[in-house]
Amino acid sequence: MARDVVACGPAVNCFDCHRGHGPYAGVAAFLARLAAERPRLAARHEVELAAIAPWLDRTARPPAEEEPIRFHPARRTACLAYGAAEFVAAWAEGLRKPVTVVFEHVAEADETTAELLAVLAPRVAATPLRLELREDGTAEPPPPPSTPEAVRAALGDGLARGFYHHAARVAVHGRALVTPGGDLRQWWACTTGLATALTALERAPEALDLYDQARAATDDPKINMSAAYATAMLHARHLDAAAQDQTLARHWLEEALRLAAGLEDSPHKVISTVFYEQGLALLDARQGAPEQALRLIDDGLARLAAVLAPGEHPQHLARLRHNRAQVHLALRDAERALADLDLVIAHDPGNCEYYVDRAALHRAAGRTQAAIKDYGTAIRLGPHLPEAYYNRAVLHLERGHEQRAREDLERVLAVEPGHLDARITLANLLLERGASEEAERQALAGLALAPKEPALLCTLGLVRSERGEPAEELFTQALEGDPTLVEAWTNRAAVRFERGEVSAAVADLDRAVALSPAPEPRFNRGTALARLGRWEEAVRDFTDALAQPGLDRTLRREIRAELERCRRAR
Repeated sequence: MARDVVACGPAVNCFDCHRGHGPYAGVAAFLARLAAERPRLAARHEVELAAIAPWLDRTARPPAEEEPIRFHPARRTACLAYGAAEFVAAWAEGLRKPVTVVFEHVAEADETTAELLAVLAPRVAATPLRLELREDGTAEPPPPPSTPEAVRAALGDGLARGFYHHAARVAVHGRALVTPGGDLRQWWACTTGLATALTALERAPEALDLYDQARAATDDPKINMSAAYATAMLHARHLDAAAQDQTLARHWLEEALRLAAGLEDSPHKVISTVFYEQGLALLDARQGAPEQALRLIDDGLARLAAVLAPGEHPQHLARLRHNRAQVHLALRDAERALADLDLVIAHDPGNCEYYVDRAALHRAAGRTQAAIKDYGTAIRLGPHLPEAYYNRAVLHLERGHEQRAREDLERVLAVEPGHLDARITLANLLLERGASEEAERQALAGLALAPKEPALLCTLGLVRSERGEPAEELFTQALEGDPTLVEAWTNRAAVRFERGEVSAAVADLDRAVALSPAPEPRFNRGTALARLGRWEEAVRDFTDALAQPGLDRTLRREIRAELERCRRAR
């Protein structure tokens, strides 16, 4: 129900955003109203709309009932906000007269609501839609959930949907209502839920402390078993790289398995044991024993098949086969990895992660169209995964579809402004198309986030050198950050050559040639050597450049002309 719509005087479109109503309060009801008005438009955004306003999907089970074995990344909300803003913008562009929508209690909004409004406001600025954001409101916020059942339902829903700030608040509230001695089940549900939320929010050390508290509070074997496994995964995956400890991770996995062995025989015991062993397989693969990892996974799949009914828990089987695909890749067996991914997708066709992995295999095998299709599916299901957009853009560039590549790169940056690879690729694409001012804006935007990024410094230097402005220092700074950046050596050499410092240019080009087999550095060095009258060396460089595969036709003609000139002069 859209209970976050309130009456606020003469305003017709007024929505209460107080976080007491939950994630996406206010904006969810607004989106639902637009979806009812424009169902065909809404159908193109069904994934993000159903994630934000789940009542729009009448066939879906409540997320908390799905018992997820993996959780959404925290950045998914940025992807949802992008998709929702595109939906609202498309609706708003069809308006015939101005419409004002009021959002109340924005100062007390959940992080999901605040994020979406921040993305939406600039996106609709040029449309007839006007957003009025009010810090206060006319309605009182509800009281938080107080019964154990309501707390657990709200916590489970927040975790399953990937709304971790909300889940953390619910868990903190729930923990304050009970003690381990008074209601151990409730206390543990809130403790492990809070730890899960904190881990997703990159606050893993706090999660680690919570599991230590659980071990100190109770000797319940099931709780200690779950805490041991979670502690192992924190040490293996989620702590900062410097703080990760694979030895401790293995210790806690073995403790979880020891406690699991004491459970009564049941499918739950088998499932728990198999999944704890997958942690050991992860460590084995990382520590150079993929064959041992493969044996653990194969054994786990066999034991799951023995206790699960046909069609039961397909995500469990999919996760193990996905793990096995990763191990096959480590063993350089792409064919078996692809076969596993095909099975994984058949078992769990709604998981965007699997399509991204399969697309990478298709791409490596030269099946570009299949890769593009899988990236497209991942983008639809994700929705709007920045990495899928970026990888598809690279494929579009390889196929010469520059406009499609640009559109995908711009989508990446709309969702994730700090995606440096996309920023670099877009800036260079714009520069190649002669849009130097746009390329400069992209480079400066990236450098505002990463001031010492070598590739962006190099691109900015190239823009300014083409305008005749000083650029050598930018190339030098780029090389200080990355001495292997061929483009910076080549472009600094060009600046020095044009200034008449030919020997210095040759020295830079020596570094570029040592780093890359590409024809351009050899052609440039040959040109500089010819200027110095070192004809034999110049002939060798031009000859080597001509021998490189895939040489551009225009560059080939230029190299041949210079080669003939050197042969005549020597």
